[in-house]
Amino acid sequence: MPTVTDASIRRIGELLLDPRRPMKERFRALFSLRNLGGAVAVECIAMCFTDSSALLKHECAYCLGQMQDTAAIPYLTEVLKDKNQEPIVRHEAGEALGAIGTRDVLSVLKEYCNDSEISVAETCQIACERMQWLLEGKQQDVEIISSNPYLSVDPAPPTCETDSVTELKRRLLDESLPLYDRYRAMFALRNKGGDEAVLALAEGFKGSSALFRHEIAYVLGQIQSPVCVPQLTAVLQDLTENEMVRHECAEALGSIAAEGCTDLLQKYLNDEKRVVRESCVVALDMCDYENSEEFQYANALDGLKE
Repeated sequence: MPTVTDASIRRIGELLLDPRRPMKERFRALFSLRNLGGAVAVECIAMCFTDSSALLKHECAYCLGQMQDTAAIPYLTEVLKDKNQEPIVRHEAGEALGAIGTRDVLSVLKEYCNDSEISVAETCQIACERMQWLLEGKQQDVEIISSNPYLSVDPAPPTCETDSVTELKRRLLDESLPLYDRYRAMFALRNKGGDEAVLALAEGFKGSSALFRHEIAYVLGQIQSPVCVPQLTAVLQDLTENEMVRHECAEALGSIAAEGCTDLLQKYLNDEKRVVRESCVVALDMCDYENSEEFQYANALDGLKE
């Protein structure tokens, strides 16, 4: 099989960095870089943190976290510390550092656990809890009980107990519990799957934390069940909702790609919030992919193998 050279990877990076290109093409370039991995791909993604699009920078941070390459730590640390970066970007940088999960990121995460931006502070608190769990060596116990069918690096492990959906829902919605514990119930429900679990997760949109509501939308997008389309639709349509939550609902609807999702997303292509507008553009591209016979969403590799 032909290899992809560093020069080819940099050409994909040029596509990612080019603000003249449509956002959907830049997203496909980003996910191609994530799938390729390696130092050059990390460097190309990190160069995008100077872009004007908060959505794209947020997604760059997400991809670096999922790659779990320690070469990304200095770039993500710089973004987390930069108060001029949008909160949605700084939050994702903190989450990405937690996803990489090496001991040396713990100090910087602790430093921002009381950040003035609540979404950043809550993200760093959860990341510190995950780091502590990793350092205590509990990962193997969780993997035996509850595997992750989505192969994502999550901000919290699923709860260890093999609880019923009813009990997990109770824990998910209990605002007296630490956010980290509620996240663990969230990912346990996601892994269980099924309509009952999906509807339990959708109840999470009633939570007071915008970060929590945003993560609810993210996991519903992973599950791709049409059962939750009405709830995702209602949140996207709510112009008083935090843009971070609405953006994630738009992308979840694009991932689900059920009947009516395309028409709905098109209605918000001119939303007053740029991150929502751009999310709808990307989500519509995802709808096209889900309803096509493409093997892989990120296809910026086409013609670049040498």
